Amino acid sequence: MIAAPVTPAIATLNTGSSSLKFRIFARDSLDLLMSGKVTGIGTDCRMNAKVTGTGAQIAQELPGADQEAALAAVIACIDAHDDDWRIDAFAHRIVHGGATFTAPVIVTPEVMAELQTLCPLAPLHQPYNLAGIAASGRLAPDAQDIACFDTAFHAGHSEVVHSFALPQAMRDAGVRRYGFHGISYEWIARMLAEQRPDLAAGRVVAAHLGNGASLCALRGGRSLDTTMGMSALDGLPMGSRSGALDAGAVTYMMRRFGLDADALDHMLYEDSGLKGLSGLTNDVATLVASDDPRAAFALDCFTYRVAQYVGAMAVAMGGIDAVVFTGGIGENAPGLRGAVLDRIGFLGPVESLVIPANEERMMAIHARELLETRLELMP
Repeated sequence: MIAAPVTPAIATLNTGSSSLKFRIFARDSLDLLMSGKVTGIGTDCRMNAKVTGTGAQIAQELPGADQEAALAAVIACIDAHDDDWRIDAFAHRIVHGGATFTAPVIVTPEVMAELQTLCPLAPLHQPYNLAGIAASGRLAPDAQDIACFDTAFHAGHSEVVHSFALPQAMRDAGVRRYGFHGISYEWIARMLAEQRPDLAAGRVVAAHLGNGASLCALRGGRSLDTTMGMSALDGLPMGSRSGALDAGAVTYMMRRFGLDADALDHMLYEDSGLKGLSGLTNDVATLVASDDPRAAFALDCFTYRVAQYVGAMAVAMGGIDAVVFTGGIGENAPGLRGAVLDRIGFLGPVESLVIPANEERMMAIHARELLETRLELMP
């Protein structure tokens, strides 16, 4: 009997504090082989996955699992339901690359050590991203670990764009604007180049609107500016994050309400944004369907800020030709898209498009390119 051919594959991982999202792509064709998500890490943990070719659905309870146990379950699931796939690489979404990492890299002990130093810049995300790398390194040591950074696409910003008006000592210590959602924006730039080269060469505001939200000024496929800054808290109000906030308001709240840094982080990341504005929820579909005036108020605040920042991005580009919406809200809330476009009508004719987000495929593309480069360099 002739053995079935082995399919080299790339696994993309997005490891967070309470969830692990994964997709498996064929390395050569980038066809999607499997996708899934582990939720409730550390508490009521559960994995759900789907095998693309057969349509098989997998559901498994993983009570109390941490990030490593969750990834072990994912790897076991792949082994049990694959069709002779061989995972050549794990492409990890890493929220912060700082000023050092301006492109995806193969993870080495030296790279890992440098990434650890960036944890203070993204304390609610980076440690869990790195836990995913550590876990895959132990569980699948024969596969390459590749880090893909949310900040890298914005690395070419000018000093004017990424500088805060702070003393030099603060800026030298890394207190500057980095920008995030870069993997998503890189995918948008790639899709525009393939599908609408006329717009790709022009001035486009890409709007990644989801539970995390930001805008990016794209000219000629390059990021010129973005609304997020040093952290993923800046810019637009989001699902449960405040967005841009007067620094004086932060120090006032600390003194007035006796909040320490941890309590303040929790409020600004978990209890603000649409959730805080409405006093109801961060779920946009629920807010849209609600007749509670607080829901309408929250959505009005959101679309106002999005439109306001579209204007700021237009300044960065010297005009605007189109707005591209992506992300859960951007793709699925036509009423909110319309409200934003109505508010920017004074800017003149602006084309509007929706391009579905596919950060995982962008990560797989990067991983494949790095693997191929590594093979070419081998003696």
